[in-house]
Amino acid sequence: MPVLCSSCAEKRAVLKRPKTAHSLCKECFFWAFEEEVHQTIVSAQLFKHGETVGIGASGGKDSTVLAHVMKVLNERYNYGLKLLLLSVDEGITGYRDDSLETVKRNQQQYELPLKIVSYEELYGWTMDAIVKQVGLKNNCTFCGVFRRQALDRGAMMLKVDKICTGHNADDVAETVLMNVLRGDIARLRRCTAISTASEGEGVVPRCKPLKYAYEKEIVLYAYFKKLDYFSTECIYSPNAYRGHARTFLKDLEAVRPSAIMDVIHSGENLSVREGVKMPVQGTCGRCGYISSQALCKSCVLLEGLNRGLPRLGIGKHHRLHEKILSQQPLTQVEERKLKAVNF
Repeated sequence: MPVLCSSCAEKRAVLKRPKTAHSLCKECFFWAFEEEVHQTIVSAQLFKHGETVGIGASGGKDSTVLAHVMKVLNERYNYGLKLLLLSVDEGITGYRDDSLETVKRNQQQYELPLKIVSYEELYGWTMDAIVKQVGLKNNCTFCGVFRRQALDRGAMMLKVDKICTGHNADDVAETVLMNVLRGDIARLRRCTAISTASEGEGVVPRCKPLKYAYEKEIVLYAYFKKLDYFSTECIYSPNAYRGHARTFLKDLEAVRPSAIMDVIHSGENLSVREGVKMPVQGTCGRCGYISSQALCKSCVLLEGLNRGLPRLGIGKHHRLHEKILSQQPLTQVEERKLKAVNF
């Protein structure tokens, strides 16, 4: 006997929500998912009427669902937002070039303006070229740092008021676990924030409307809505540290389905003991971007690439920042340590 939708009690249920275990028909699931995102936006006061909002678009399921839901809710509840798509081309042959084609199709489907910024035009490097120099172990560090700054630069070009990204509940929980495992107190304090205020000149506020949406439900929403998205994993990410946190989280979820939300709530309610030394936010002496050191991570990584010293931005080499700023030559011992690519 077919199971009826537990919401409308009329239509046949087509799925069981991973988040609540309710059996729902397609229409009720769509409404429930969209309403939960709407409640997240309203309760956190993520947007103001009349703002221009850039949606970080990669072509993947999260950003595609975010763009679709933001457009639907903007019209349904009259948010009064001007929505734009903002993409970053990291220069990964066989991956990003294909996913950007999906983004371009989304632009046509959702009738939203699109801006693409590339690592090559911003930094003079593509990820393909970076991986050739640094190898496959720490390449995600370069990509993550460059992408964050590239999004800010693209947002400034478009003069947007906010950037919204497709980070979902699974992503946030993984980040909490990673910061716990690394003992990174500073990031642990802010990684669960649903929005970040402007942290200085050149930094656009960001928010995560899908913060409480399970990845499984995002996939179901995209599947039943027949959304056009790119589902291939990055070819350079098999060794990413996040992958280990993701595997651990999935094992926890199998035992306790609420584990994802439990980890997020734990991260939200953590308090740091008084007297613990925290980094002081300043600005980069070279590019003016936010940084707790003399040079921002992006400038250090770029300097290392341009000098043929790929390890310069990996690990703690803060004492060398003043030398780099004043363009002093490094000693032979320092160069030898930083040249190794086997790390």
